[in-house]
Amino acid sequence: MKKTAIILGATGLTGSHLLKKLIEDNRYDNIKLFSRSKIEGLPAKVSQYIGNLLNLEQFKSQFKANEVYCCIGTTKAKTPNKDTYKQIDYGIPVAAAKLSKANNINTFLVVSALGANVNSTVFYNKTKGEMERDVLKQNIKNTFIFRPSLIGGQRKEHRTLEKIGLAVFKVIQPLFIGGLKKYKITASEDIAQAMINVANSTSVANVIINSNAIKKISKNT
Repeated sequence: MKKTAIILGATGLTGSHLLKKLIEDNRYDNIKLFSRSKIEGLPAKVSQYIGNLLNLEQFKSQFKANEVYCCIGTTKAKTPNKDTYKQIDYGIPVAAAKLSKANNINTFLVVSALGANVNSTVFYNKTKGEMERDVLKQNIKNTFIFRPSLIGGQRKEHRTLEKIGLAVFKVIQPLFIGGLKKYKITASEDIAQAMINVANSTSVANVIINSNAIKKISKNT
């Protein structure tokens, strides 16, 4: 039986790879996108629901699928206001998890970040940690949280500082051995493939999937 997948964040770096892969995946005959803006040129198997994701409840009747892929995330540069930042990085994933629970969706996958910690004094890490905590509170049967390190890939928007950071990381990556492996750059395409592989596997037991496991899982095709 063919499946339906929901994607939140399909216009972003990881979400765009995920969308492309799910379109090409014959196990899925319906992909639902919930976003602020429409993506042109998509095939008939993709349905788009356009609106304010900060009010995700408005889509409750359409928010039905076998799996939910949440790739929502912003940056300090893009969203300097901390309240707005938290509404996006915390509010949207948690609202999506609540809707998934209400609509009996049993598989929920969300991109978080390495270092997520509800007790952190770093705002970004604390926000991600609070998101993870409250997503898990929904007790969705198959919940998977992906914690990549710095995400690599070709972004549409220009991020000078991030490009510099990625360049530096690429140079020093050979030094990351043993316990430091988890800090290596995580390719956005690997995150997308790992999410799909986990959603279609019965052998992944870990709820939290760190960056060093993401690449390994992405190759299990």
